[in-house]
Amino acid sequence: MAFDDADLGALLAHLDLRLAAADAELAARFPGHRGERQPVSTVYVPADRYDADTVTSWGGAARDLLQPYVSDPAVFAAATGLPEPLLAAVLPRVLAKLTTEPIEDLRIDFEDGYGHHPDEVEDAAVQAAAAALRTSLDAGAAAPFVGIRCKSFEAPTRARGVRTLVGFVTALTATGPLPAGLRITLPKVTSVDQVEAMVQVCRHLETRLALADGTITFEIQVETPQSVIGPDGGVLVARMIHAGDGRVTGLHYGTYDYSASCGIAGQYQSLEHPAADFAKSIMQVAAAGTGVLVSDGSSNVLPVGDRDAVHRAWRLHARLVRRSLERGLYQGWDLHAGQLVTRYAANHVFFAEGLPEATTRVRAWLDRQDSGFLDEPATAIALAGFLARAVDCGATDLAHVQTTTGLDRAGLLRLARRAPEATPEERSSPA
Repeated sequence: MAFDDADLGALLAHLDLRLAAADAELAARFPGHRGERQPVSTVYVPADRYDADTVTSWGGAARDLLQPYVSDPAVFAAATGLPEPLLAAVLPRVLAKLTTEPIEDLRIDFEDGYGHHPDEVEDAAVQAAAAALRTSLDAGAAAPFVGIRCKSFEAPTRARGVRTLVGFVTALTATGPLPAGLRITLPKVTSVDQVEAMVQVCRHLETRLALADGTITFEIQVETPQSVIGPDGGVLVARMIHAGDGRVTGLHYGTYDYSASCGIAGQYQSLEHPAADFAKSIMQVAAAGTGVLVSDGSSNVLPVGDRDAVHRAWRLHARLVRRSLERGLYQGWDLHAGQLVTRYAANHVFFAEGLPEATTRVRAWLDRQDSGFLDEPATAIALAGFLARAVDCGATDLAHVQTTTGLDRAGLLRLARRAPEATPEERSSPA
């Protein structure tokens, strides 16, 4: 007996009812991209070395290292291992980036980089950091994303971590609004309970400071094996994300603490060690679809010393940045102004290499034309995300993307699933 419309309608109504709870849970737990830009780099500066001019001074130091190579891409290519033809095209963009936005994300560090000090000393550093940040914000000289890394919520450092966090946010709100790009990093997380405790601290701060619910968000730093695999063998980092009540915005891999916890000797600790790749793969899977952004770690080989030492460090850093990008890790840590040179150079080369194919495939997909690839909708989304990232970091201009794909910014972000779907009226209008 064939189904008629009434039978089919009844079946679908039953399925909708049966799956309603699962649909709601999926939408709540995996809401997709938050719509915000992801910085390509997070710079960590010890709190006692941070001041209102930090962003400007880092940019100046990076430009001083790059400037001799802008007119000689061949020498810079030899120094970094990056391809000369593309470097010649992107070096002016890299120099402009180091001038206009040298640091995309800055974390004032009250943890390992700062160390342990008497309470009165750290309290004074908290107040000084908040005041310096406000000065930088008021002058328009702050990084687009900025915040602090407090000490962990493990028992020995919990009181100090909470005191610093509360003191910093309170001091910042006393002189003006919190910046839209505020970032708070919770390090060395070892349990879901610590994430839930951080949520409680955020709510307490919002209540006491009359801030809107959800104003204060935080990142989880994955620095311990316990944060990846729990004692029951489960993926603890996934539980941590969902225990964050929508406040977790990022997972940051901590190269050296994690490596040391795994028993890896110091000379082999690296973000490309197999143990690191395992942890980051778990982090990527756990964060997929949640809107939580994943960041790679850092290289502690700094571009300092003589010319050869600087070039060795640059070659290593450029290779590691490229490696991360190819693995879908679009953000990392930088510990020295000289690393900004290879951070942006490697990013710009990566996007410059991929732009021609990405724009061609997106345009062909939109026009239902043959590009030589049988692209699925998910691939079109990823290609659009690639183009959005290229624009965000300054590797290309929105005008170029619009000319080559026909997409304006709103259309690009919708295709990349970073913005709501267009209304019927918007769909009927030209790009």
